[in-house]
Amino acid sequence: MTTFLFVCVHNAGRSQLAAGLAAARAGSDVTVLSAGTEPDTAVSATVLASLAEIGIDRSREVPRLLTAGLAARADVLVALKPGLDLPAHHRVELWPLPDPAAWDVDGIRPLRDHLDTLVADLLGETSSSHVAPCRGRSGNSVPRQAAHRRQDASPGDQCADTTKGP
Repeated sequence: MTTFLFVCVHNAGRSQLAAGLAAARAGSDVTVLSAGTEPDTAVSATVLASLAEIGIDRSREVPRLLTAGLAARADVLVALKPGLDLPAHHRVELWPLPDPAAWDVDGIRPLRDHLDTLVADLLGETSSSHVAPCRGRSGNSVPRQAAHRRQDASPGDQCADTTKGP
């Protein structure tokens, strides 16, 4: 069984979106964790509402601190922001995504849909089974881009930068 750890600063937005999508897509095939380098006190209400729109309930989640011990449990650590202070890890994926902290649900949908594509690709790389998408496309979906790269990739391998937002 593969374990994924999605990390951002506050563990209230990006990492919760990614973890919710991954858990919904993969079911019992994988273990999904999320954490933040400076966790907030609660998951963003907007993030929760965006996930609820597609049938994912993360209302019981509480942001948690990224520790070396938590990172050690993961087969893949996905950093959702460049420059995070991460513990040493053998496989780090970097998905440079904008911070949705001040966004409304309409604004967050394209990020959610883009994250869903990235999560599906990651699960496809690491899992022998494929699970159908956990949601339908919204009218605001972001065009598919290869917006992630492995931490050990050469500079020429860096894919599209999505820090400017969807």
